[in-house]
Amino acid sequence: MALGDGVAQSANGAASGLTGMADGIAWRPAMKAALMLAAPAGVLCSGVTVIGPSLGLLWMSGAAAWAVGLYFKRNRPGWLTWGAGARIGLVTGLFASWLTLSVNGVALWVNRFVMHQGGQMDSLWTGEVENSLQLSQQMVAQMGMTAAQAAQSTQFSKAWMLSAEGRAGIALSTFVAGAVFLILFAMLGGALGARLLAQPRRPDA
Repeated sequence: MALGDGVAQSANGAASGLTGMADGIAWRPAMKAALMLAAPAGVLCSGVTVIGPSLGLLWMSGAAAWAVGLYFKRNRPGWLTWGAGARIGLVTGLFASWLTLSVNGVALWVNRFVMHQGGQMDSLWTGEVENSLQLSQQMVAQMGMTAAQAAQSTQFSKAWMLSAEGRAGIALSTFVAGAVFLILFAMLGGALGARLLAQPRRPDA
């Protein structure tokens, strides 16, 4: 009877120890570490800061690696594979990119409707469209088309880019592309974090 109780207690203990484990990751503490690092990373990678796109990607990689290291330090899982680190980085990148998109969207709305900078934003966008279409028209003309044909080929693009739907689509696609890059670099940072920060220490000889 005592042996059966001991076996049952061992089984229950093993089951409780494996609660929340998937692919070698205890996701509850992993989510906490990811959220802790994703919040500042998402804000710093948004357009409201002076950090450029390149530095934002590097910061995202560092934040994901830091999240992996923090998870490993607090939970001591023994070791983490590159794939496990990449999955923790993926979660960090998803949280951070969602926050980045939210901050950029709110900032855009505030600048246009609260700060009343809509006219300035429209003029800047029109100038960018004109410059882009001029370069495109020159490239088309170099391909052997006449000036009239080149102008006609860019007329539709100009009308679409200056329309409300076109501007919304371009802005959304730009934000989504930035979020995808943030997620990819977060996965890379998580994998590197597992390799550099989440390895068991070798005993001194």
